Amino acid sequence: MTCATLVQAEYPSKPVTLISPYGPGGAADLAARNLAAVVPDYLGADVIVTNRTGAAGVTGSAYVSKSRPDGHTLLLARVGSQAAVPAINRRIPYKWDDFTFLGLLEKNPFALVVNADSEYKTFDDLVKAVKDGEKLSYASAGVGSLLHIAVVMMLDELGLPAGAMQHIPFKGGGKAAAALTGGHVDVMFQNLSGVIGGIKSGQLRAIAVTSEERFSDVADVPTVAELGHKNLEVIVGWSALYGPKNMPAEVTDKWRDVLSKTKQDNTWIEQTKRLNSIPDIRSSADTKSFVEQQYTGFKDVVDRLGLAIK
Repeated sequence: MTCATLVQAEYPSKPVTLISPYGPGGAADLAARNLAAVVPDYLGADVIVTNRTGAAGVTGSAYVSKSRPDGHTLLLARVGSQAAVPAINRRIPYKWDDFTFLGLLEKNPFALVVNADSEYKTFDDLVKAVKDGEKLSYASAGVGSLLHIAVVMMLDELGLPAGAMQHIPFKGGGKAAAALTGGHVDVMFQNLSGVIGGIKSGQLRAIAVTSEERFSDVADVPTVAELGHKNLEVIVGWSALYGPKNMPAEVTDKWRDVLSKTKQDNTWIEQTKRLNSIPDIRSSADTKSFVEQQYTGFKDVVDRLGLAIK
């Protein structure tokens, strides 16, 4: 059967399942539900978000990569599952480009956060503690996730070994944030969109952000560049829409139109900004180029530090 024959009726012929490869409450889940709330008017069908979690996003991503390429099963792709994990773990069942790139959706600055009751009030406080040999722990969304690599990159930037802090992986950013809120770990490098609720409620405190300029909602928090670590600006999350490889032109053309309209949708734009993300819908080609640059950058760091799983 050819790809063209997969689309028997005008696409979409039924609701589209959008796989979020991370757990409820995390940045991927929020981005997926934000998209699913607005695109049905442009798509002509409902979009149903399904969380298919596990292995730092690999389980859900692999499921989509092996799905029928008829456009009815798509992936809310994230920097972790699509760039960071493939860069660190060469054993996973897909490569970074084993998908149809439909479009980048948004970018998410990262925030280094601690519990509001933490004794570490500033970035320098935290760095001093680690350099003094205190055994601090950090949460992540899983081994190889960007939340994991972000801390490894921070430690490398500070001239410290990857094991200078204890890594505690969780199944998704939401659970990792909950562990920090509950005082079970000391620190986390997380998408600002995934922890802004805890920051605003006074449960968490941000001590650095990776955006080029300060964010209005956390205007008192210094950027990594202000702290003398501009290299850490590379730690930025993003969401994109992917499908399985070899999707028919009828499907990709439809989504090109849908995303061009979503880009102008005020509801989607405002909700994305409320999540402290930056709306940034890009073309398929631009998206693939952007992801390749991220993947290559992470792979270079992982290989240099000898952290690759082969």
